[in-house]
Amino acid sequence: MKLLTLNTHSLQEEGYPQKLEQFVSVIQKEKPDLIALQEVNQSVYAQLAKSELLQGWVSCPDGIRIGQDNHAAQTAFRLWKAGIDCSWTWISAKIGYGIYDEGMALLCLNRKIAEVESFFISSCQDYQNWKTRRVLGVRMKGCSHWFYTVHMGWWQDEEEPFLEQWKRLNMTLEQKKEAGAVWLLGDFNSPAEFRGQGYDCICQSGWQDTYQLAEQKDSGITVEGCIDGWREFSQEQTMPKGMRMDGIWCSQKLPVKYSKVLFNGENEAKVSDHFGVLIEADVDAERF
Repeated sequence: MKLLTLNTHSLQEEGYPQKLEQFVSVIQKEKPDLIALQEVNQSVYAQLAKSELLQGWVSCPDGIRIGQDNHAAQTAFRLWKAGIDCSWTWISAKIGYGIYDEGMALLCLNRKIAEVESFFISSCQDYQNWKTRRVLGVRMKGCSHWFYTVHMGWWQDEEEPFLEQWKRLNMTLEQKKEAGAVWLLGDFNSPAEFRGQGYDCICQSGWQDTYQLAEQKDSGITVEGCIDGWREFSQEQTMPKGMRMDGIWCSQKLPVKYSKVLFNGENEAKVSDHFGVLIEADVDAERF
């Protein structure tokens, strides 16, 4: 089973059309079973998506309409054109930069989505507030595992601290963890290199970092320099080589063949201000 996560930055990216094509090209090559995306946006005033863009779309409860320039829709559409079945879903959590409906997406390649759910992990649920956070989860047909795309707040944030969001997320998933494997994929905004913060909190809650489980791995670095959201909290002078901020966690200790960073300029061209993480877990079709 191959899983990929990426904070896309999507329409905000300079040279977005080319980067979208580059991203889809890599997906065609790597063929992950599931793709978890964060910062997946569409223009607030975009026209409604045409029917051809909605092939494979599974709506999420309390979701909003899909716009023509929706990044998840455009990605899925290109995969369908390439002959790859793509079952996908998207939710918007907030207004981003004043001009985008911004949220998360999950794309399942050659598998059908059976269930979708979304819930708030922030105390704030104001759509106009950029600190509002939701997670999005799916279960695929014939599979007991649940997969969630996650974009956490910052450890140091006084209004929406990581710890409170994590408590809500972890508590909400308790029953699912008892029933089967649960996967968290995304931008955790809490670098593995910073002790006593979010990364250690997740570990102490019993979750397994697939990077640590992997038989083969690279540096794991997914962010270089000081990006949006980190200028106030930046510790980059202590992290000259970057931060391992994005990743994939599992509620169970399962074998992982490898974990590798994609879209970092060395292993595929950069398509976002974050790099992606691809893992292959040794989970057979019957268990998956």
